[in-house]
Amino acid sequence: MKIERDFHMMKGDSEFSYAENSRIQKRVALAAKPIVEKAVREVCIDLHPQSMVIADLGCSFGANTLLFISEVITTICEDYNNTIKESPMEVQFFLNDLPSNDFNHIFQSLEQFEQLITQDCACKGLQPPPHFVAGLPGSFYTRLFPCNSVHLFHSSMSVTWLTQVPEHLDGSMNEGNIHIGATTPPSVAKLYQNQFEKDFSRFLQMRCMEIVPGGRMVLTVAGRKSKDVFNAGGMTMIFDLLSQGLRTLVAEGRVAKEKLDSFNIPVYCPSADELKQLVQQCELLDISDIQLFEMDENRMHDSEQAEGTTAAHTAGQSMSATLRAATESLIASHFGEDILEEIFTVFACNFTSYIESEVEKSGITIITLYLQAKH
Repeated sequence: MKIERDFHMMKGDSEFSYAENSRIQKRVALAAKPIVEKAVREVCIDLHPQSMVIADLGCSFGANTLLFISEVITTICEDYNNTIKESPMEVQFFLNDLPSNDFNHIFQSLEQFEQLITQDCACKGLQPPPHFVAGLPGSFYTRLFPCNSVHLFHSSMSVTWLTQVPEHLDGSMNEGNIHIGATTPPSVAKLYQNQFEKDFSRFLQMRCMEIVPGGRMVLTVAGRKSKDVFNAGGMTMIFDLLSQGLRTLVAEGRVAKEKLDSFNIPVYCPSADELKQLVQQCELLDISDIQLFEMDENRMHDSEQAEGTTAAHTAGQSMSATLRAATESLIASHFGEDILEEIFTVFACNFTSYIESEVEKSGITIITLYLQAKH
């Protein structure tokens, strides 16, 4: 599996596309909005850039991408547009993701977005700052910008994804699991930890070269409250249910056991302490704030309930579509496209059963880091 080649959110705006199935990610973005607004204000006040450069790393596409741009423009409008300036500040947005991302979807949405943002500002008696949007394909684990050129970095739910399946994780080391599950050996969990430490440290190293002195960075990740690497709450549950579905297909002879045993999702959910430690090791960034919140089961899905169906069934269908939008490309590249309908149907049933069960539900822990580059 080659992440840069095989991995992308599902393109377009069809039933199972990311654009139609990113409600959870939208809630995460809205929860982090106050920190994003604070970062924009502090950059403007402390650095006074004539031309502010902002990068959204792992931008994906769809309404959530445009939501971030809108938040930045609105914040600048409300705080700085009341003062008449001979040369108003300009804003350059760079939207970054892997080359396989659906950048065309973003570009095709920009004309309508510009009309809406202009109307919204006009209703408040404000004028949006001159702003420009560009796509920037490439891995954010590599250098993307010239030295000392970016005032604000933003990334939401992206650095959870690793550069690769953990090094040295081969064969049946994680038998019957596709992630860190209950029967995963501690040695495999350690390989996941090591890969995240390597990747996140490199991510910070690259950004420190690119950010201006005093620049800001807002990173939001799916993490865990517990120090226990085996307990990432809702994320552990979701991957356990997907593993369970694949084991069902193995039992039915639809999937070879060797195929399942050799498949591992390149995702890691860090704890707040792990993130703090890696930032401190970087030595070039200060932690201005770190916030945690949990997205409980009642907020992880909000699809309209179809007549004659239960809320649990609707939740199962919604979560299945959300997971499919994020992981279909990886599953199809490893197992082939023939099992896609079946595996996500089985997952929906498994998730419905989980919702209906008496067990205590696990939410998804979200961690937002607010960082400042040292002078």
